[in-house]
Amino acid sequence: MPQLAFANSFWESYDVLEKPVKAGVRKAMAKFQQLTIAELHADKGLHLESVTNARDQRMRTIRINDFWRGVVLAPDDGSDTFLLLNVVPHDGAYTWAAKRLYTVNTATRALEVRNVVALEQVTPALEKAAAQAPALLFARHSDTVLRHLGIDDQVLRAVRTIVDKPQLEAIGTLLPEDQFEVLQYLAEGFSPDDVYRDLVSERRPATATPEPSESLAAAIANTTSRIMLVTRPDELAEILDKPFAAWRVFLHPSQRRLAYRDSYKGPAQVTGGPGTGKTVVALHRVKHLLSRSSEARVLLTTYTNALASALRENLALLLDDEQHLARVEVTTVNAFANRVVRALAGRVPTPIGDADERQVWRRVCRRLTLPWTEQFLAQEFRHVVLAHNVQSREEYRAANRRGRGSALGQRQRDRVWDAVEMFRKETSAAGSGTHLQICARAAQLLGGAGLTVHGYDHVVVDEAQDLHPMQWRVLRAAVAPGADDLFITGDPHQRIYDSRVSLNALGISVAGRSSRLRVNYRNTEEILSWSTGVLVGSRVEDLGGDGDDSLAGYRSLLHGKRPHAAGYPTSQTEIAALAERVGEWLEQRVAASEIAVCARFNTTLGDVQEALAAVGIPAVRVRDQPGAGVDGVRLATMHAMKGLEFRCVAVVGVTARAVPFVKEITPSDVDPLQHESDLLRERCLLFVASTRARDALHVSWSGQPSPFVAFAAAR
Repeated sequence: MPQLAFANSFWESYDVLEKPVKAGVRKAMAKFQQLTIAELHADKGLHLESVTNARDQRMRTIRINDFWRGVVLAPDDGSDTFLLLNVVPHDGAYTWAAKRLYTVNTATRALEVRNVVALEQVTPALEKAAAQAPALLFARHSDTVLRHLGIDDQVLRAVRTIVDKPQLEAIGTLLPEDQFEVLQYLAEGFSPDDVYRDLVSERRPATATPEPSESLAAAIANTTSRIMLVTRPDELAEILDKPFAAWRVFLHPSQRRLAYRDSYKGPAQVTGGPGTGKTVVALHRVKHLLSRSSEARVLLTTYTNALASALRENLALLLDDEQHLARVEVTTVNAFANRVVRALAGRVPTPIGDADERQVWRRVCRRLTLPWTEQFLAQEFRHVVLAHNVQSREEYRAANRRGRGSALGQRQRDRVWDAVEMFRKETSAAGSGTHLQICARAAQLLGGAGLTVHGYDHVVVDEAQDLHPMQWRVLRAAVAPGADDLFITGDPHQRIYDSRVSLNALGISVAGRSSRLRVNYRNTEEILSWSTGVLVGSRVEDLGGDGDDSLAGYRSLLHGKRPHAAGYPTSQTEIAALAERVGEWLEQRVAASEIAVCARFNTTLGDVQEALAAVGIPAVRVRDQPGAGVDGVRLATMHAMKGLEFRCVAVVGVTARAVPFVKEITPSDVDPLQHESDLLRERCLLFVASTRARDALHVSWSGQPSPFVAFAAAR
């Protein structure tokens, strides 16, 4: 019986098909599995036929219905593995198939595809232009070096014409995947040795033969990053029923190395920009830790409830085993701290939010006639007192105020400490406290005899960049120090809450166990380029707070349309244009649940919901945690978009008044360092919202646009 495998290009086409066509694909694939090779070629229903003038003689098409055909790569070596490549309209299927050539990479042993016709057509013109160029991008690398990295003769000819990175990106869609990625690494300045170690050797399976195999089945087996092989009869229906969900927990080789490493000798850290798969790595790490022991218990934690809900949903998809799920607790750090205090102290203070906390500080300022604002005192409490776990006046006098832009002498520090004591007394008397105060109590309790109460063997942390030092103390105390105690993922460029931390100072050393992911698998290069423009000129501290982080070498392998960014005279015309844009996406067969609209304020989302309802488009709020089966465009604040992803995203209301939001910005004359930190946080917020889009991004404003939009538009 034939075996079926599915290429990435198939999922991209399948996901946007209408339901009747998808049903036809499932029916054809099921029939495909039931026939022998001889029956397959003779079956008139599937109508498996060769492609005239195909550059790859293994190309075949099969009938889905009268209008749609599937494109298949058939074995010519006696094996029985067929690779489904695409589903396209009838005439387009033959055109698409005729131009593609599938080959085996000489270095990675993986199957890869090129648009061989287009590459042949463009290369002579590039050679003519290159002859006049003063310098070529890859001139410093010899043919021998490039061939060692898997660059074959046809691609090498084109490579020798490339003058700069934009030209490389322009022809990238014509090149084989592994070879294009090697060239991108080299173009970013990585050495050939680095590229071989971090890319080629990671992609090449340990079981690969010394020489590239001519067998299609062997090449497919070596290409787990781009091809999914059906290994059992009942697997086909499962795969076709939830293709997009499967992508959310799919691992690429560079990610698999980190997630399934047998053991780390201590805390390990994985960083990377949006879409690099950090969350997927975290989920697979949980799966690996559970598989090593039938008794192991894991705490999987993150910053917000929405993120915890998404982690819980995707973990269930990945594990598909109730017994394994029962050994994992998925929750926020604050919720975990709350439960610890309740379990070990019997009573938990009522948590208060930022607005209530500011009111208390305002009263303290008034009673003590202090010269500072409540905003300054709240930040001093957060960034100095709680961050350094300061317990006394003497400790505060000596405390390091790094990152605070206003100097305080001893007399001033004494006055601030008077305010801290009054704040603590007032909240305690009211039976309340901030979330960080509850975390402080939890860390204290766990640091005593409480460590064994919950019995976690491992803690896995996602979106780590937003955690406060006090929250890190809770996590450090939640698990005994040792091998595989903490596994941390995050991206400092997505830091949208005001937290600064030095992991080393908290007893969490990741030295020698820190890795970076550089390839974005979510966004198109066009969306990524626009979004990173928002951060141009900004200095970003690394995850541990001990140096700077960079997006150097960060890139996407996908291409699509440029983001649409536009201003409108009024908010009404802006939202009307948004409704029209959402309607266009729906007409393009994008599911409503795969479209998101986000804004800075909930009031804007209310207007959006009314406008969509007026034209018959259902919408639901992300904060209500709608399940995957709930129909409707997703509406969320920019903050609530963290950790989520959608095919199409609209970011609305990006005005100079909203982003940056003046109430969230410390005046420069109060604290210049905090002022710059606040502005960076606002940039990161727009960066995060924009990078939630997989295929299409729409950014709009009415009146004066955000200054950050100008930075992005200049890219």
